Amino acid sequence: MKIAIAGATGVVGRHTVAAAEAAGHEVVPLSRSAGHDILDAAATATALDDVQALIDVTSVATIKGRESVEFFERGTRALLEAERLAGVPHHVALSIVGIDDIDDGYYAGKLAQERVLTAEHGAVDWTVLRATQFHEFAEQTLVRATIGPVTVAPKALVRTVAAREVGARLAELAAGAPAGRASDLAGPEQASLADLMRQMLQHDGARRRLVEARLPGAFGRGMASGSLAGEPDADRGSITFDAWLDSADHTRVV
Repeated sequence: MKIAIAGATGVVGRHTVAAAEAAGHEVVPLSRSAGHDILDAAATATALDDVQALIDVTSVATIKGRESVEFFERGTRALLEAERLAGVPHHVALSIVGIDDIDDGYYAGKLAQERVLTAEHGAVDWTVLRATQFHEFAEQTLVRATIGPVTVAPKALVRTVAAREVGARLAELAAGAPAGRASDLAGPEQASLADLMRQMLQHDGARRRLVEARLPGAFGRGMASGSLAGEPDADRGSITFDAWLDSADHTRVV
């Protein structure tokens, strides 16, 4: 089967590519580094010859709601148009568990993405996988939220999952029939984001002062609410945070 992956070089994208190739699929990677502009639907369509499913794992580094909404709305509409032009029958998108009441910040963009798929249903059949935050989210937060010797950990109750397992599930879903909203995928253990970040600092031998604080607005309230940990009936990943720290997927924090 021929599968295109938008965002193929990102945190989840690289694992999705590896999982699809390991399953014997032919992969068409779509990324800016490879010269692809997903907002150019006509150009993207030319790369989708004989593609039977497209997985969208594109992302944007922002916590501003307006920027996130614009990115995901424009990108999703452009990919759907490219799929329509090329005759791709199945669109697979990655979203986030528990964001229905957090229509703010980055999460507002993911909700907007889901709304575009729902509103344009019929143009291309689709599947949406909602996953909890990744183990890699703790790593990214340590890098982005550090000023000098101090790191601010957003108050959040999470059940993080390895991006490797998310990529494998996306590849699996792409090989099947369009399913609409697929079963959620969550990590094996519940913890506060701050505790995971402290665990990482200790594991990596990094000396930093870590302060937990609730972020302002609906975004911060949503993170602190526990909704990002997912529901009890969600599918569970098997790679624990401890095991992920010891794996090649973790980049040591210094």
